[in-house]
Amino acid sequence: MDPSPTFPAAKWLGFVTAIWVQAICGNNYTFSNYSDALKSLLALTQLQLNNLSVAKDVGKAFGLFSGLASDHLPTSAILIIGSLEGLIGYGVQWLVVSQQIRPLPYWQMCIFLCMGGNSTTWMNTAVLVTCMRNFPKNRGPVSGILKGYVGLSTAVFTDICTALFSSNPSTFLLMLAVVPAVICLAAVLFLRETSPASAPVEERQETEFFHIFNVIAIVVAVYLLAFDITGNHGHVLSLLFAVGLIFLLALPLAVPLYAFLLQPKADVDIEQPSREPLLAPQKTSTEKLEKPEVVSAIVKVEDVERKRKPLIGEEHTVIEMMQTFDFWILFGSFLCGVGTGMCVMNNMGQMGLALGFSDVSIFVSLMSIWGFFGRIISGLLSEYYIWKCGTPRPFWNAASQVLMALGYIIMALALPGSLYIGSILVGICYGVRLTITVPVASELFGVKYYGLLYNILILNLPLGSFLFSGLLAGYLYDAQATSSADGGNICVGAHCYFLVFMIMALTCILGFGLDILLAVRTKNVYSKSNDEKLAIITKTEDSTSIKCKEASFKRF
Repeated sequence: MDPSPTFPAAKWLGFVTAIWVQAICGNNYTFSNYSDALKSLLALTQLQLNNLSVAKDVGKAFGLFSGLASDHLPTSAILIIGSLEGLIGYGVQWLVVSQQIRPLPYWQMCIFLCMGGNSTTWMNTAVLVTCMRNFPKNRGPVSGILKGYVGLSTAVFTDICTALFSSNPSTFLLMLAVVPAVICLAAVLFLRETSPASAPVEERQETEFFHIFNVIAIVVAVYLLAFDITGNHGHVLSLLFAVGLIFLLALPLAVPLYAFLLQPKADVDIEQPSREPLLAPQKTSTEKLEKPEVVSAIVKVEDVERKRKPLIGEEHTVIEMMQTFDFWILFGSFLCGVGTGMCVMNNMGQMGLALGFSDVSIFVSLMSIWGFFGRIISGLLSEYYIWKCGTPRPFWNAASQVLMALGYIIMALALPGSLYIGSILVGICYGVRLTITVPVASELFGVKYYGLLYNILILNLPLGSFLFSGLLAGYLYDAQATSSADGGNICVGAHCYFLVFMIMALTCILGFGLDILLAVRTKNVYSKSNDEKLAIITKTEDSTSIKCKEASFKRF
């Protein structure tokens, strides 16, 4: 689909709706908030419950369809498909948990959890593909902001449900079904692919506006964190909190409003005198026909260009990408980070119970909020250090793997407060991992087929969930657990997940090695990108200096 030009205000309004879509796309990470209700209602063992969470994550494997569709369908159609899937998938789960209908057979529950998980792939694909193409020169900040709001979405849902409905699991599922559908329908009206910024004034304005979005997002995160750490609240304070949160989520609308007020002035500023003649000289027929050997040489060069494999940093097809060693390094390191992180998110309910916590909503919120800080900070720092010294972006993934391994070791020790510290560290590093990998994939393999490329990488979520949550955590927990009267089982004590945490820590060390290898192999891509950006800055500064001199000359 060809990008269409639009007014700056409309472009930024589309980005705001993209933020809102991402702010409700974390519903896939909220399984711990209602997993106990499913376990008791369906009388499941921990392995069966973990397999339900795997079914939810397997929905992401079908994200390949949304990736393929992104090259053929408009953004609006992709958003509508995602919203309808989520409405059905989470809607049926709400009917079961609220006991509006009788519990469905286990295999049918797997299907509806899979639909709920797949719904977010359509929403994410629509938002990320469109925004990466609309803002190609600010991929780090764009990824950080959008993925940051995905990280916050779990806390947004959890805290609003806690504030208004006392963490009722059936009401929570109703929110997961209805709210995303409403937000996606609103985004259909405004989110579309547009022409990227071309003039220096537009590029500077983009940078300034992204700083504003970052500040607003940080305020939202601090607001949520303050609510979580201040303990229990009365009905009035909880209601005021919910109203304040909705206001903060609507606050990004100030940016497109500001852009609309500045629009006439911006149009004048970015208008540049044409340097090309109105009528280009036409070649005569004799000029076109002379020197056939030159034409033949050009044709041969073009044939060679078509036959050679693209280099890292150039546009790749999906087949070409999968034939590179760098792709499989990225894929493997991504699996080490997000696979282990998904295990913690899916099992946090039982991890908390094993360590004596009856309510784990605080840990779910902590992972969400600190995951946001990991996303925002990594997006900004990685972009800054590319500009400053060409630091390869995979370096930040490597650093996150070390911290994540430390978080698992702390949780394995089960000391007082270890679950709080571990949740924070794992949340931060999971956020870094998701944010950095998004622009890395586009920088190494291009954006032409980015929708499909992104969803191939996202296959790591269901794969990691199956390996670490469904197999590792499920089997080791059941081996330590004792049967309960309702047909399920339960395990209490630090031994329940000790071996799980230690294996995941070793996995992160392996991921660290892969990320360092990728950083070394791709350093030339990032040093070249740094040189190009410095050249643009120098050219812009020279142009500004010439204009100032011309203005000074005119005054005399």
